[in-house]
Amino acid sequence: MLANLNEVLLPARQNGYGVGLFNTVNLELARGVLRAAEELRSPVIIGTAEILLPSGPLEDLAPLIVSMADRASVPVVVHYDHGLTFEKCMEALKLGFTSVMYDCSTDSYEENVRKVAELAKIAHCFGATVEAELGHVGDNQEAGGREAEMPEAYYTDPAQAKDFIEKTQADALAIAVGTAHGAYKFKPKLDFERIRTIADMVHVPLVLHGGSGLSEEDFKKSIGCGISKVNIFTDINIAAAKAAEQAWKEGKTCLTDIIPYQVEAVAAAAKVKMKIFGSENRSREV
Repeated sequence: MLANLNEVLLPARQNGYGVGLFNTVNLELARGVLRAAEELRSPVIIGTAEILLPSGPLEDLAPLIVSMADRASVPVVVHYDHGLTFEKCMEALKLGFTSVMYDCSTDSYEENVRKVAELAKIAHCFGATVEAELGHVGDNQEAGGREAEMPEAYYTDPAQAKDFIEKTQADALAIAVGTAHGAYKFKPKLDFERIRTIADMVHVPLVLHGGSGLSEEDFKKSIGCGISKVNIFTDINIAAAKAAEQAWKEGKTCLTDIIPYQVEAVAAAAKVKMKIFGSENRSREV
């Protein structure tokens, strides 16, 4: 069943568990994630990101995942992740996405506030929710740049987070506390106290980007400190690729023979995360 972020994240925040966003760029990834969610009776968030559109165009992917989410037996948010342009965020809303993240984190604070507030007003008219980002969650490919040298300079300021949510009316806030997107080259060091402080100061659910590759301890401690949504892509992307390789090694030379391997591998990887996040058997709370 279709849901928005408020419907799945507010219960998660209240009851101390996390809900995973699993970005999906094709049928195999979507089927695997939704299979995991239904088997574990877990609420889930699926979607895609603007940077991933070359792998799955929005106009092609949207009808597929919106329909699958609507038919699912558990609550499913269809989320447009890291929308970089107003135009694409609007396209996602018009195509039936129930949530969008408008990432203006590299803009000035004032511009971030202005742009997110504008989109939040519009999205709420669709019955959709908006996630924003304050601070900047970098990319592991940026190693060697300024973010690698002084990551704390890009962390979310708690007092500013409170002001930001009050001014924008965003429904969820992605915070920068030491994670990065993509595969980690070095073990990340998360600022758990900062998570706890921000959670105490803002009333909306908090989001941890760059979840793939974190330890089980990191996830559980982050959620315990106030994280309600965790973003995952790299882990399921790699699981699907490795499954295809394994199928090929086993003599499966037709795509139709390889697909079941990928779906099963993605489902297995997603289940691991859902259990760690504590969302198993939580669908009835939504």
